[in-house]
Amino acid sequence: MQLHISGRHVDLGAAFQEHVEKRLSDGFSKYLDRIVSVDVVVSKEAHHQFRVDIHGNTGTHAGVVVKSQGGANEIYAAFDDAATKAEKQLRRYKRRIKGHHVEGGDKESRAQVARKYVLQPESHDVELDEKGAPAVIAEKSTNIDRLTVSDAVMRMDLANLPALMFFNAGNGRLNVVYRRVDGNISWVDPEGVAA
Repeated sequence: MQLHISGRHVDLGAAFQEHVEKRLSDGFSKYLDRIVSVDVVVSKEAHHQFRVDIHGNTGTHAGVVVKSQGGANEIYAAFDDAATKAEKQLRRYKRRIKGHHVEGGDKESRAQVARKYVLQPESHDVELDEKGAPAVIAEKSTNIDRLTVSDAVMRMDLANLPALMFFNAGNGRLNVVYRRVDGNISWVDPEGVAA
């Protein structure tokens, strides 16, 4: 596992870096045989709060990533909070993988290429163009995968995303899952013509 530890406006001592390396190698190896790379970023927030972001690439063909964030008044506690969340995500992921093998394997998953755009937030001072569209500040290719609803929720959790769009493996329709403010997950499955 390739591990990159960095600090934003924080000096990271050798003891902390050893703690991170040991905790992640021990914790992650319990759930996955290999993780290609892990980035750990430590930053200092207001009021003496530390924030730790962990981003891990599992290297699987499914494109599964692990993202977690932790915070506390002490750097070790902030890291341990983020590491515990990442391990919890991996534990759920491993449980789902075992469930798929028991059920007879994963269904064929095909991704459809799409364009992903990043839009500039609307400001009351800025006029929109004639079509009423906000300014596009970035654009890139992305894949919309064919997944079961439970796989989509798992990917959303692992990547710590607020929402995930996917083609429903059961009916072929474009679906969305998203995390609600109350912590529950909503699933949108429009009726209509399948893709």
